[in-house]
This record gives sequence, structure tokens and C-alpha cells, in this order.
Amino acid sequence: MKILGGIIAVILLIGGFVFFVVLPPRVDDQMNVVIDHAPYEISADARALHETLSVADLHADTLLWMRDPSKRQSRGQTDLPRLREGGVRLQVFTAVTKTPKNLNYDENDAGSDDITLLAIAQRWPVQTWGSIFERALYQASRLDRLERSAGDDFIFVKSQADLRRALAGEALAGVYGIEGAHPLEGDLTNVDRLYDAGLRVMGLQHFFDNELGGSLHGRSGAGLTEFGEAAVDAAVARGMIIDVAHSSEQVVHDVLARSEKPVIVSHTGLKGYCNSPRNISDALMQEIAARGGLIGVGFWDGAICTPTPAGIAGAIAYAVDLLGADHVALGSDFDGTVTTPFDASELAALTQALMDEGLDDATIRAVMGGNAIRFFLENLPAE
Repeated sequence: MKILGGIIAVILLIGGFVFFVVLPPRVDDQMNVVIDHAPYEISADARALHETLSVADLHADTLLWMRDPSKRQSRGQTDLPRLREGGVRLQVFTAVTKTPKNLNYDENDAGSDDITLLAIAQRWPVQTWGSIFERALYQASRLDRLERSAGDDFIFVKSQADLRRALAGEALAGVYGIEGAHPLEGDLTNVDRLYDAGLRVMGLQHFFDNELGGSLHGRSGAGLTEFGEAAVDAAVARGMIIDVAHSSEQVVHDVLARSEKPVIVSHTGLKGYCNSPRNISDALMQEIAARGGLIGVGFWDGAICTPTPAGIAGAIAYAVDLLGADHVALGSDFDGTVTTPFDASELAALTQALMDEGLDDATIRAVMGGNAIRFFLENLPAE
């Protein structure tokens, strides 16, 4: 019996080592892929322009993964060193708190959740294993820790004043968002609790319908529910920015009818450029832009069809023609279980591709970061 007990103990130790130590980085490495490529050729003109840019990106899921974002990593697509090398001054870090099994762009239900297993494997606090709200709080706390550990290199931005302070120095400005408002768990008081934790960009849906309304990839196609209306009102009243990426078209219409504040689509493509179920209609994009909104163009195939620097640049040029140069930004979806043509350190390749696409310097400066920085300076809480 002692021998059998010893064998079982060894098996449990090996299983625990694989589950808690081997599996998380392997999943990360396999899901957040940079396409193998030779170094991109960057002209002297493109490099000189890029060095003058303040790059901003509306969406990265860095907080989901078990790696220290203050240090350069060998996997994934972002960390502070690579963001700085790419010229990024403003990054929205968005918390993923629930994803259904077999997620796809056509139809998902809310009956399963892959993040539970990932949270356990990555040794998140026990309270996050069964609470979506606690997962959102935990990921906000990671930005707090990053601000403390990074010193003058990073500021957790919660206000216009914070952003101006970051831009006045050398710090990267980090804004906290959630990908879908299911962390509210049906309780409006959680709007205030998440705001107090630093939440400033509230996505309404992710890959499934939730208490607020229909997802673009859900089953109902519904608009805002009564709770969704109340949650939008509460978030806007607190000074949060509403993100309608992944929302059903009816939800988008309902939000535009309900709030005078501009919204963002943090990471997306344009339907007329890439006819993907991931993208809402061009006409609805035009309504968002006409209301002062901002469209973040993604870097992966589901958004732009061709995940190359030229493909991203083509989607951005299409968006500029459709919406006007003031309403287009970057929405990489880095670290969002997507495959991209480069990581954050290589964003000069996109500047080169935009020049090759024929965009002038002023337009490139706007879409690479100027528009997003202006938008947050205008729409974050003042203090």
C-alpha cells in the first residue's frame, strides 16, 4: 500500500506540475502567435516618421496571461519593453473574463466558460474561479501592480489629468477596459465598484448574449435589455467610455439612440473591406463616426481578412475613406488569441505600409495614435 500511495503521490505531483507550470505558457504560446517573417524593410523616411509618432492602441488582452508585462517576454505580442520599442504611448488593456467553448463568429451560447480552467491553471486567486466580477477586479489589480513595479515607465490612467501627466513624461499610459459587461453579474452597484478599481472602457458584450443584450456572435440578435439600458446610463454617468465591439447591431443602434456620448469599436474590421461575420455594417460604422466615435482597426484575419502589414494598411485606408481620418485608430487585439503579422515592437512596419498605401503623414499620425489620444483626453473623467 505504501508503494501504491507513493506512486499516486508522484503521479499527482507530475500532473500538478504539468497543469500549473507547463500548460499555461504553452497555451499562451499557441494562442498568441506572431507569423514567422523576415525583418520588415523600413525606409529611412518611414523610420523617421515613426519615431515622431505617439502610437495608441485601443485593445490588448495582455492581462489574461501569466507573464510579467513589465519584462520582455519570449511569447505573446505585448509587454512594456515591446510596446515602448513600437512607440506606443497609450494602450487600452482589456480584461477577458468569460469565453464559451468552441467560440466562433456565427453563434455561441453562454452555457460554458473556458476562463475558469485558465484562471485555476494560472493560479489566480480562488475567488476568481467562480466569480466573473472578481476576475475583472483581479485584472485591474494587475495594472495597479504594474504601475508600482514599473516606476516612471507606466501610469495606470484613470483621468484626463493622468493621461496628460503620462504624455508629458516618458511613461506609457495604460487604460483599463472590460471585454463584455458580464462582470457586473446583473448588479448595477458593480458599475461603481469597477469604476473605483479603475475601469474606464466598458465593453457591453463579448462572444455571447449577456444580461445587457445581444452579442454579434450570440443567438438572439437582441438589443439592450432593461438592465443593459440602466448599465449604460450608469457607466456614462460615471464617465466611462462605451465599447460596442462584439455587440449586436441592434445593441449598437440602441446605445447610439440612448447616449449622446461618443462610443468606440475598440477592435474590428470594415465589412466592405473584409466581409467577415466579425464586422458590423459599414452604414452602422458611419453612424458611430458621425456621432464622434472611434473605430479601432484590428490586425488579425477575422477582422481584415489578410493579416499582413499591407492588409492592415488597406483596411485603415478603406476606413479613412469611409469614415474620415479623424475617426480611425488602431485596435490590434494583441494577446487576444489571434495571429498577427508582427508584435508590438514592430509597429514601424505598419507606418511603412501606410506610407506605401499612399496615406499622407498627417493621416498616418492621426490613425497611429493622435485620434485615440485626443479621444481619451476629451472623454475620460477630468480628474
